[in-house]
Amino acid sequence: MDPVKIGLVGYGFGGRYFHAPLISSARECEFIGVVTSSPERRALLGADHPGLAAFDTLEALASAGAEAVSISTPADTHSDLTDEAIALGLSVVCDKPFSLDPVAARNSVELAEARGTTLSPYQNRRWDSDYLTVRALVDDGTLGEVRRFESRFERYAPERGPGRSGGGTLLDFGAHLVDQALSLLGPVEQVFAECRIRESGLDDDVFVALRHTNDAISHLWGSWSQHAPGPRFRVTGSRATLVVTTTDTQEEVLVTGATPATRDTWGVETASDLDRTFTASSSSTPVSLARGAWDTYYPSFARAVRGEGAPPVPAADAVATADVLEAARLSAASGLTVRPGADH
Repeated sequence: MDPVKIGLVGYGFGGRYFHAPLISSARECEFIGVVTSSPERRALLGADHPGLAAFDTLEALASAGAEAVSISTPADTHSDLTDEAIALGLSVVCDKPFSLDPVAARNSVELAEARGTTLSPYQNRRWDSDYLTVRALVDDGTLGEVRRFESRFERYAPERGPGRSGGGTLLDFGAHLVDQALSLLGPVEQVFAECRIRESGLDDDVFVALRHTNDAISHLWGSWSQHAPGPRFRVTGSRATLVVTTTDTQEEVLVTGATPATRDTWGVETASDLDRTFTASSSSTPVSLARGAWDTYYPSFARAVRGEGAPPVPAADAVATADVLEAARLSAASGLTVRPGADH
């Protein structure tokens, strides 16, 4: 197929390291430029991608022939930029959090449907090596019926976060944690959450408990101030429990300047004896992590734009995640269990 002409809005950390390298590495995409008005970021763009155009506005990007755009800007601009891009006839990838609230998420999805453009939230963590390992062992029945899913993004970097540009820990880390839980175990009927408000006014040390409609329970943690992070995943089923301590390193590799086009071992993690399945007989078996596959997102998105398949993440999934995150926000404020999607 003809490569999809795609641009990028924003050249901060996410745009520079998460999106630009993956777009430029995808043969299905033609990376035509970046929308940024910052002289400093234009200089970085010129150093990283010599000759790539910089634009002042989305409209200028569209006029240059763009068919699609990826939005990687502060969280509170996502909905407005997504809607502006759709109104220009562009297909859109929007970074997380997709929106600050479910109403805005629904409006964007409805606008894309009305305009006939492809809209996909950038839930790249569905293609983490650690999560793909969980997904595979759930799907093949190794764990049996999943009863509890525990997932964490915990680190000790209080000076770095929670970042205002990400909307706080619940919206930033929580967007991925909730999306993974919904993708693995399906819809949610009850949400309970707790969080600590930092001196910055943003939430941190977030805990979210989900009861799925199939009676499975997800326990999710997100923190920028945890001295002793727990395992990335602990998943308990009727046959076995899986513990994954090795975290996906695709982000770290991208930051070094490597890309899927320059690294033959893209997404391959070093084996760890701590990644294991445990059974009732007290025996345990080491687990090799699946290959991380962030490099598959943009090729899949481009094919969807060309009408050759579904988008990598359906737009409706962004609404489901926004409903759960809003319920978690309300629960943390009230101390009560909240039903997602209800008219609160």
